Formats: sequence, structure tokens, C-alpha cells
Amino acid sequence: MLLTRRSHGRQIKAILRALFLTLLAGAGISSPHAGVAAEGPSGLPLPRFVTTRSNPINVRVGPGTKYDVAWVYVKAGTPVEIIQEFDTWRKIRDADGSEGWLHQNLLQGKRAGIVAPWKPAGEQVALLRSADDSSGVRAWLTPSFRVDIKECDGKWCEVVATTHPVNGNPQSFDGYLHQTDLWGVYKDEEFD
Repeated sequence: MLLTRRSHGRQIKAILRALFLTLLAGAGISSPHAGVAAEGPSGLPLPRFVTTRSNPINVRVGPGTKYDVAWVYVKAGTPVEIIQEFDTWRKIRDADGSEGWLHQNLLQGKRAGIVAPWKPAGEQVALLRSADDSSGVRAWLTPSFRVDIKECDGKWCEVVATTHPVNGNPQSFDGYLHQTDLWGVYKDEEFD
């Protein structure tokens, strides 16, 4: 394999970073970002959640426009998880577990989530008025419903759920969901 000095340097940094994280784990010290194993070439943590910026977006089977299109996102704001970086390309995973490549310009740091996509279609999840199980219900959300995430404290996430009825105007509901009921945040992750 032919390596440039730059790519060789990146490999050495990645190896040293992995060794450092292994040593921290052995000492009982955890990473400051729950679920994060490393830092990508961009300097940002891997893995991390983001959303799609525009539509339509071609997701490719490899990191470049010469690769075939695997599928197309037709709606902006779809939450995805960046799991790998190569130059200006990001390997992403969606809530279905499908993986593909997007150019970094097609992604943004805004957070969104999918409500309990692992639950059966007939179940509902309560969007609560406050971060308390005994607070009133603002709305009932179905599995795989998309929400915008304002902040999470490690247990609860404040979200905005917007309905888009066929005949009528969109309605938004602010409320709280258990963090464990969302795909798009890590266990115990905190952010605002």
C-alpha cells in the first residue's frame, strides 16, 4: 500500500488516539462524550449525530461521486450518524441501520431524532409537558416519528414534534421524551 506522509501521519495519530483511549478505559476513565471511541480527521468525535442539509441527497456506496447511488434522501433534516470520515466524505448510518457515503456539505450539526423506531407500529410514546413521568401528556407520538431535539440532560430530551397533515396547517408540540425513546442521541449524552 502506498502512503503519503500526510496519510501516514493520520494513521499514526489514529493509532495513538486509540491506544490513549484504551489506556484511559483500562484506568477506569471514560471519554467525555458517552459512546465516542475516537476523533475523526476533521477533529470532531466519531461517531456523532447530525442531520441532512438539503433535498434530494444521493447517498453513495463509496466516498466520491464516481460511486453508485445507493439511495436518495428526499427530505432535509433527516437524522443520521456519522461513523467514519474520509477526506470531505462522511460514512453515515440511518435509523434503519443502512450505511452509505455523503459529502460533508450535505450535512449539518442540527440535532433531530426518530421516536423509538424499534417499537411496533401500534404502540405510542407520550410527549410529556415536563421532564417528569407524572406530568401531563402534550401529544402521543408513533414509532419512527421525527422530532427536532433542543437539548438533552442524559435522561430527558426536550423536543419539538411537528405534524404535517395532508389537509391543514402544520402543528408543533414542545415537550419531553425519555432519552432512551429516541434514536439520534447516545445513552447519557448531554447537550444544549
